[in-house]
Amino acid sequence: MKSIKDTRLAQLLGGKGAYITLAAAVLAAGGAGAAAYSKAVKAAEESYDLSISQIDIPDAAEAEKKQTDILKEINKTDSSSSSSKADSTPSLDKKIQPNVMPVNGEILEPFSFGELVKSKTLGVWKTHDGVDIASEAGTPVKAMNRGEVTAVEEDPLWGYTVTIDHGSGIMGYYYNLSSAVAVKEGDMVESGQTIGAVGDTAEIEAAVGSHLHFGLKKNGEWIDPISYIDPMSNK
Repeated sequence: MKSIKDTRLAQLLGGKGAYITLAAAVLAAGGAGAAAYSKAVKAAEESYDLSISQIDIPDAAEAEKKQTDILKEINKTDSSSSSSKADSTPSLDKKIQPNVMPVNGEILEPFSFGELVKSKTLGVWKTHDGVDIASEAGTPVKAMNRGEVTAVEEDPLWGYTVTIDHGSGIMGYYYNLSSAVAVKEGDMVESGQTIGAVGDTAEIEAAVGSHLHFGLKKNGEWIDPISYIDPMSNK
């Protein structure tokens, strides 16, 4: 006697035999394709070893070191850029330093603006290309502004003299100084810095009394020092 299982299997095979036959054919064809696919995959694996052990995974410590090196390079670049900006920025010291009178005192002889005036010492008519500022001998004489000392001389007519290039075409002439000159040629001075002292060494203005003869040139032309700076701006 056949079991229920055998009976049902027979019915299935009997009723759907055609479908099973078709499925078998498809599986056969699929089996051939699967075999070809497996063969291709095996060939690829032999050519390219994709083993996880062969993949180059950076060490954590090495990655951190690389990151630190990159940050150092960035900081170095920023520092260099800041330094370059600082180096390329023009100095404002010269612009903000005030012009000051070398000494304070009464103007004994003003600037003549190219007109002839009679010299008290020589008794002749001549231009007076500076200002004579009354000051006692030994009074400190200050630089009108910052600049470079271009000459320190003992002139037979003007006595001990200091010439300073104040920049922008301005040259300062400090005459009738004492021998105690406090600067030398090539020195850089600041606004209000003492460069010497008032003396009585200018033979050409001996009759004027104790004073500083102060002259200014702008682009090679004599100008009035009083109109250029405030006579009461001394430090």
